[in-house]
Amino acid sequence: MTNKPQVVIADDQFENRFILEELLAPHYEVRSFEDGAQVLEGLVQNPAADLFLLDVVMPRMNGYEVCRHLKADPKTRDLPVLFISSLESSSDEEYGLSLGAEDFIHKPFSPPVVLVRIRNHLKLAQNSRELRERNENLEELVRERTQEVLRKSEELVRSSHQLAAAQGATITAFCSLAEARDNETGNHIRRTQNYVRALAEGLRHHPRFERELDDATIQLLFKSAPLHDVGKVAIPDAILLKPGKLTPEEWVIMKTHCQAGHDAILSAERELGESGAFMRYAREIALGHHERWDGTGYPNGLAGDAIPLSARLMAAADVYDALISKRVYKPPFSHEQAIGIMRDGRGTHFDPDVLDCLLAIEGEFRGIARRFNDDD
Repeated sequence: MTNKPQVVIADDQFENRFILEELLAPHYEVRSFEDGAQVLEGLVQNPAADLFLLDVVMPRMNGYEVCRHLKADPKTRDLPVLFISSLESSSDEEYGLSLGAEDFIHKPFSPPVVLVRIRNHLKLAQNSRELRERNENLEELVRERTQEVLRKSEELVRSSHQLAAAQGATITAFCSLAEARDNETGNHIRRTQNYVRALAEGLRHHPRFERELDDATIQLLFKSAPLHDVGKVAIPDAILLKPGKLTPEEWVIMKTHCQAGHDAILSAERELGESGAFMRYAREIALGHHERWDGTGYPNGLAGDAIPLSARLMAAADVYDALISKRVYKPPFSHEQAIGIMRDGRGTHFDPDVLDCLLAIEGEFRGIARRFNDDD
């Protein structure tokens, strides 16, 4: 049995089919048909196919109709369709692509170009298929781990120290999911939660924040801060662990970790029937720690005080730690360089008062970074 990809050709001209068969046979399993209706009939007999190469103008059923049928069928809608036609109008090409076709090659065609186009689209289809499978497997893993988290939390809720124990178990279990897949270390979590507490302590007597930042709230912020990146458990390894710069498409997926983290915590909150301040702060931090003071952040483009205070504190803590830490895509910056970069973000990236507090206690930040450095 061959392992070659299956290419289906449809063209009513024998000469064109012959040329394409001779060109593709050394690389692919090729089946050719004289018109579009034969393509669909052939798929009933032998559904194996990886790519379709269709002429547009054919008897009985033209290429456009074949494409429409293929893209409407769940079994074939994700398979690449390439038109190869003598039609020259840009409107013809636009119409073909609007039906879901992946490419439009004009006749007379260049054989090397046809080979490259087919190879590239097969590779793209394979990558998309693997990504879908990976996401399906990951979703199942998240469901299983979430159930485990909930089970352990419920066991602790029944103990004499139910609230504190449940919070601790939730943090530990959720964070273990994120740490197991992310390049960032457990010390990143310890550093950032201590930065958040230092900022909260520094701002507790500020007129803007004194009503919110009491002892209990500061302790809850400290305990919930480690959950800020729990949503990264939903990001595929190929993106999360990529050593180079993300593509625009990959970056769109990466940014979904904020909403994924919020939704996971909300799900746990509903299952536990616990809707207190701890869960609220955890949700706020997970969802909002990449929002920016000027409204240019994500996922919701919030600005100013519309961003919860917990998320504004986490944003400053997370950025500082990212700057001073080594990443696969950058070396660590010095404390002085990090402070300089963050100072430039006052009033744009960061709440001005939060950033002023960080600048005032920068020595404390340096001390936390040294105490929980990644060599420990």
